[in-house]
Amino acid sequence: MMRPEQWRPVDGLVLEPNAMTAATISDENVVVTAGPGAGKTELLAQRADFVLRTGQCPYPRRILAVSFKVDAARNLRERVRGRSGPQFAARFDSLTFHAFAKRLIDIFRPALTGQNVLDPDYRIDPDTRVARKQITFADLVPLALEIVETNAYARGGIRQTYSHVFLDEFQDCTGQQYRLIKAAFGESTAVLTAVGDTKQRIMVWAGALDGVLKTFAEDFSARALPLYQNRRSAPRLRRMQNRMIAQMDPSAVSPGEDLAGDDGVIEVLPFDTDYDEAQGVADLIEGWLKEGVAPDEIAVLVRQQPHLVASALGGELTNRSIPFRNEQESQDLTAEPAAALVLNFVRVVADDRQPDAYAELMRMANRMSASEDEAARFDSQLKRMLHTARANVRDPAFKADQPTAWRHLVDEFLKLVSRPVLTALSPGYQQGKRLDDLIEQALDAFSRELAIDGDAVQALRRLSEVDAIRFLTIHKCKGLEFEKVVVLGVEEQLFWGSDTTTIMSEFFVAISRAKRHLVMTYTERRERPEEATKRWEERRSPHARLLAFAQED
Repeated sequence: MMRPEQWRPVDGLVLEPNAMTAATISDENVVVTAGPGAGKTELLAQRADFVLRTGQCPYPRRILAVSFKVDAARNLRERVRGRSGPQFAARFDSLTFHAFAKRLIDIFRPALTGQNVLDPDYRIDPDTRVARKQITFADLVPLALEIVETNAYARGGIRQTYSHVFLDEFQDCTGQQYRLIKAAFGESTAVLTAVGDTKQRIMVWAGALDGVLKTFAEDFSARALPLYQNRRSAPRLRRMQNRMIAQMDPSAVSPGEDLAGDDGVIEVLPFDTDYDEAQGVADLIEGWLKEGVAPDEIAVLVRQQPHLVASALGGELTNRSIPFRNEQESQDLTAEPAAALVLNFVRVVADDRQPDAYAELMRMANRMSASEDEAARFDSQLKRMLHTARANVRDPAFKADQPTAWRHLVDEFLKLVSRPVLTALSPGYQQGKRLDDLIEQALDAFSRELAIDGDAVQALRRLSEVDAIRFLTIHKCKGLEFEKVVVLGVEEQLFWGSDTTTIMSEFFVAISRAKRHLVMTYTERRERPEEATKRWEERRSPHARLLAFAQED
């Protein structure tokens, strides 16, 4: 065990003074306010390393990190694993609010009473609640809150489990979510670290609590530690962000001398139609790929409904055999261990050039609790199974364009891995039918992509986070960063609404995802897609106020 004064940031990282204080503080709650690129995720990963290595979180106690998106929770989990290694990372629970709430329900379900009583095999449905048998995602936090507020045993169990709590992107916390955190950890010995940025408060529509960072600081006597450095964006992009900050939060404006330099590219591209836009943006993307830019370093951001707004671009990328994935449909799925296991199996069987997928597949399928002899035996069985499956796929008789052929192979693989190993992949798989649902969703997603061209390798590329261009809504892109960012449709008809503060915040989030190259587009005409069911204005106009921030002073 290391003494606190001996600890240094992992990988030789140099933290600014307030970040170093936040990472190494021992017995105070902290609220860290930081803009985009200030390294909020890295700060939490470094703090986890400090807390674990110095014994601030003594075994068997754990650290709880709560995020708003599956992608953000997984990113933090993987970063802690990379910084601290698997042994320490095993005591780090990185969950979304929904996943944390579900875990509480699964553990303390008998504490629910009245109309909220649930059977052990209850299910979660997006829309419909059925007494005892089925709840919706919207029910998770209220039910967990009822448990924590009314059951002292549950509160005690939570507080004995977690010595430290990290709250990521906390500016978007809703009233009920805040009540859950306060009920679980208020007046406890747990040390809480909340990070957020009011300029990126874009979940007002979902009930984000106004002034929650200030409320948290008061309720938990938290020390305020602002971070100032932007480690992400090139100087030109930072100056654009600074022009927005001057209107959104004047106290956070950076001095001009800190933003000097010509590095970075900002482009505003006007088009006559969405067809022209698709051609132009596809040309850009194709050029970037030829220059060697990795596909996962390119993102197309749309305020809402990317399957409609970006449909023409998606069609053009498909015509050019450039894989892309709509994160609105697949982001949460690929973040699930069970889905990742299924897709990695198909990758390894379908394509010989997948060493990373193979290594991850073997790691996830490994039976951690088995004896050395049992583990060696299983490893041999799994390798034989993969060899046989590869041979079957390469047999001319194998119907590679038919989803049923792949489903048969997946069934054989999962049978070999065994149910206990699968349920051990995530605490959420140990109750109800979530494991089965996720396996089916992964196979359905693969089947949809396979139907496009019958090519399994291309289908997997479109589902990959590494091999495909990413289409995201602004709400999905928070916490992510990319070398090249295209903000599609900076138009009055897309960035509309009476709440100008929210519009500014959303646009700020979008532009601040770019590290080096930011492109913004608008069209004069955007054809109504066949799938559109609500109001759709074909005549378009640029959002002059937002685009004006792209102009140098």
